[in-house]
Amino acid sequence: MGLEIEDRSSDSPYIERVWRSTSHGVERMTSVATAHWDLVFWEHRGRVSVAVQGPESRASPAHVPEDATFFGINFSLGTSMPHLPTGRLVDGAVEIPDATRTSFWLKGSTWRVPDYDNAEAFVRRMAREGVLVDDPLIAAVLRGDPPDVSERTVQRRFAAVTGLTRGAVRQIDRARRAAIQLQEGVPVHDVIHLLGYFDQPHLARSLARYIGRTATQLSARGPSEPLSLLYKT
Repeated sequence: MGLEIEDRSSDSPYIERVWRSTSHGVERMTSVATAHWDLVFWEHRGRVSVAVQGPESRASPAHVPEDATFFGINFSLGTSMPHLPTGRLVDGAVEIPDATRTSFWLKGSTWRVPDYDNAEAFVRRMAREGVLVDDPLIAAVLRGDPPDVSERTVQRRFAAVTGLTRGAVRQIDRARRAAIQLQEGVPVHDVIHLLGYFDQPHLARSLARYIGRTATQLSARGPSEPLSLLYKT
């Protein structure tokens, strides 16, 4: 019973993660903050839906339909669809109409619905047809490479492509890593030291904003309201 999530990494430079889930006996989950956007497919009571889910700047409650199946492609930072600017999708989503179990309509073309195992082939077609593009500057900056443009240009490109500032991306990533470490049993004071928080109140504020949980709740072994996709990078 609950929300069962399976995910995997990908060798595609466009994809951060591929995931799928099923829901049974759970009505609500906490959607944690994420700097990435997703293309999500789900089926509920025979109806198939497709949506582009934007980055989320903070944790929020989310309804979970009963006995639904989901599949999603979580895209790498720097990847975007120009006809749906990521900045307009932050804390929101755009549903794609007229989806069936086999196909859906995207930017003037019919596309076969992908699945957990062939997501890479689907994304390659998106890139080949110009539906999906990537900005190499974002990946370079995230790797720590010195950019060959001004800091102002970096900030502008970062905001335009990801919908978030570099600072917000760092804070979200750090909070997600803190949540994973606490779930794995790492002591709070070690998490503070390892991830560079000033003190316990600083960590608490970050977890409340981006994860929607306290350190104690994340460390507890008992059942709680499900969290959306958390994974080790």
